[in-house]
Order: sequence, then C-alpha cells, then structure tokens
Amino acid sequence: MKKNQLPVLGLTLALLLTACTAPGQAEVAPEPTPTPTPVVVTETRPFALPCYPAGGFHPITGSNRLNLTLAPLLYRGLFALDSSFEPQKDLCESYSVSEDGLTWTFALTAANFSDGTPLTSAEAAASLELARQSSRYGGRLSGVARVTAGEGVVVLTLTRPNGALPALLDIPIVKETEDPQRPLGTGPYALTEGTEGLEFTAQREAVPLPTIPLRTIGASDDLVYAFDAREVSLVDTDLTGANALGFSGRFETTDYATTTFLYVGLNMESGPCQEVPVRQALARIFDREDLVERLLAGHARASALPVHPASSLYDSALASSLSCDPEAAQSLLTAAGWTLSEEGRLQKNRSGLSLRLVVNQDNTYKVRLADALGEALEEMGIAVTVDKLPWDDFVSALEKQDFDLYLAETNLTADFDLETLLGAAGTLNYGGFRDAETAQLLETYHAAQGEDRTQAAARLYARVAELSPIVSLCFKNGSLLTQWGQVSGASPTQRDVFYGLEGWTIAQF
Repeated sequence: MKKNQLPVLGLTLALLLTACTAPGQAEVAPEPTPTPTPVVVTETRPFALPCYPAGGFHPITGSNRLNLTLAPLLYRGLFALDSSFEPQKDLCESYSVSEDGLTWTFALTAANFSDGTPLTSAEAAASLELARQSSRYGGRLSGVARVTAGEGVVVLTLTRPNGALPALLDIPIVKETEDPQRPLGTGPYALTEGTEGLEFTAQREAVPLPTIPLRTIGASDDLVYAFDAREVSLVDTDLTGANALGFSGRFETTDYATTTFLYVGLNMESGPCQEVPVRQALARIFDREDLVERLLAGHARASALPVHPASSLYDSALASSLSCDPEAAQSLLTAAGWTLSEEGRLQKNRSGLSLRLVVNQDNTYKVRLADALGEALEEMGIAVTVDKLPWDDFVSALEKQDFDLYLAETNLTADFDLETLLGAAGTLNYGGFRDAETAQLLETYHAAQGEDRTQAAARLYARVAELSPIVSLCFKNGSLLTQWGQVSGASPTQRDVFYGLEGWTIAQF
C-alpha cells in the first residue's frame, strides 16, 4: 500500500516509458513531488460520504460504483480479503472440505442483521445463489454447481475442485426486504433516514463515528465538485483509468493493491513470436519499475509474473530472472540465429525482426504505454508498428489474430486463476497458446490447497516463464482520496476501502 500527500490539478500523469537504461546513459530523474501546505479550514465540514440513491444499494444486483464502494459499511461476507488477497473469516466461523475437493461446508458465526434478527443459513445460501446468477459475481462462481443451506451451515458443491474457494467468497450476505434496492446487512452501519436525508447509523460501538451523513451525487461532475468543495470526505478512484476524474485541491491519497493486470499478449500461431527465444527475450526487454514510476506515477506495482507481488504465491527469485536485462535478451535472440545488421537491426536469413503491436486507442494511458513499449523494442533493433485501434477494431484484431503483440488489461480473480489467459479454451487466450504441460499445471494449481498450492504455483509460473506466452508488466493500484488531515489509520483493500475501520481516526472539521 502506498500513501502520498498530493496537491493535484487535473491529476495529470507524467507519461514516459523507456527500455532498460543502457550502460552510460543518463537516467532522467522524476520531478520531486512538491510538499503540500495543509489547508486552513475555516468552516465546519463533517465527515460525509457520497451516494447515488437512484441507483439502489443492493450489493449483489446493484451496479452503481459509488454505492458499491459503501457496501462494506452495511454488509459482510463469509470472508474478507486482506491486502495480500488472503481470505480472513468474517461471517464464516469454520469450514471443511470433502476429500475430493468438490464439497465445501461453511459454518456461520453468530450475527444479527440491522433489524435485530439473527443471520440464518437460508439467507446466506440465498445471497450466494443470487450472486451465482448475477453479472457482478457470476464469473467467479461459475465453478459452483449448487448452493444449499443446512443447520447453521452453507454447503457449496463445485463442478471441479478449487482449493482457493474462500478467496472468492467475500460476497455480501443480505436479508431481502420489501424494498428490493435496500436489503439489510450485518455490517457496522445501517442505512437510515436522518433529519437531513440518508445517513449511516452505527450498529456497534467499535466504529469511529456514530453517524455518517450521505451526500447525494447525480453525475461524475457532481462528485468532483462535492469532493473539491469538501462536501464529501472520501472518494475511491482509479487515477490511471481511461475515465479518471479530474479532482483538484489538496487531499491525501492512499493506494491499495488490486488484481487489475496489465500485460502484453503474444501471437504464437504466426509471426516471429512463434519462436520461444523471441518470446523469452521480450519478457526481459521492458523495464517494469520504470513503467510504473514514470508512466503510471507509481499507481501500480511492477510484476514479472501473472500474480501480484503482495501475494504469498509470488516467487521473487523467479521474477528476478525475468527482470529487465537487454544483454540476456540479446543473447537469447543471438542463440536463436538473430544477428544485428550494420544498421543495428535484428535479422535472420536476411529477414528483419518486425512486430505489429495493437492497442485500444480509446485509453490514453495505454496508447502512450504502447508507444513507449515500441520505443523500447526499437532500441533493441526490432522494427515495430504500433497500431492504435477503436475498441471494436481492437477486439476484431485480437479475434482474427491480426497482431504480433497486443497490450491488454484484465481483472483477475483473487485466486489468481490463469485459465482465461492461458487455458486452451480461455476467453482471453487470443494468442492461441496450447501446451499440455501447462494445462496440467493449471489444473493442479486450481485444485491445490495450502502449501500444496504454493508449490503448484511455483511450478506453474516456472513453466509460464519458460514458454512466455504473455509478458507480465504490472498490477494497477486503486486510490482512496481523503480530505487533508481528516482520516488517519486507513488501510484500504481492493474489495473494501473501509477495511480495518475500527482502527480509523476521523476528525470532524
């Protein structure tokens, strides 16, 4: 987690990426972040949160981002994910797994909904079943065949073993009411009607405030204005997103790790990337740390593997072997028969090494990243054409395999399952990767639990590094923005920016 104190006007990013710094080449030092001056507050502004009442507050079927950000204050799941993506028991007291790994039984802890009624297994099962059929959670629960309620337990039956199932069960458990948009929860607060509108009312003593007023937001511009005017105290955002909002003024930024993965996909069915040494060389050309610090302003975490460095599954030694190393990349290409011409171009049998990199033009930061990746390849003697395509044309190019490389982003599940990226039938396997050994390693990893899973992950990532079907770049951060000096002790996570709320200190200006 990264915490900055940033004075930002429009949240513009310094966008520049180079290849590894060549020997003797001067490094360009980023400009230091100015030390902000604390804001002198002359009027009372209570801690308040933004919401969009018209969008409803249902945490499973709802789609409004503002309201979903607030959901952890109202609802709890069987598990909560910590900053390392490890599941911590919440409404689950204990669990057991059948010998074949297909039946998981979760015993519920004692808890009450905000109306005072106790949590039941029927309500927990109904919530999980609703999630299984929802667009928001249906993908991660696609391996669940059945959800049933027992005496104080919920039973999930799987179609195939998944040893990391608890990491997928930070799903809100609700009690439906007559208002389908406002179910009840077991969280630290309840949604109530106050004298000045909607507010959160504390349901337990160990929270920083007894009440939190909500401010109605109608559109994105309203949110920017409300935060800049200090009418709301907290905003969750993606500072490197295609539609990043332009907040101004002075505020504190606390970054948190996410599973949003940036990578370069490779065409393994035609062109130069059919050669394993070419793919291995590509994995060692890009300076990921430089990418993160100078192109994404530090709002990401460099990663040479398709798993977040904060995860216990990350193999630092293996990742180090894939770090930026132009000499190693050159050696791999030379061993495969590629030589430098007098003009400094890589060639084999009088044919130059030329690549087509496609990127979606609708996302500015990806376009600049693609340009910089192209420059890094050009410095290695590889001719590159960067094609910036509208979204529909970009998708069409991927589906037709009309590329050598493509720059992409995807949200991995918290169990870091790579089936969609590397599986033979994976929906994101546009490069046509097929490897029987990798398929078996994926299956073993998916089913393994505990230490067995760590070992299975090590074998899987080693195989991925050997064949290099994709080039991992980084995992993006999310950013929690809070008014200057109002919140201390925040430790947000991807699924809950209010994680560890009991340890927060909130000043009422």
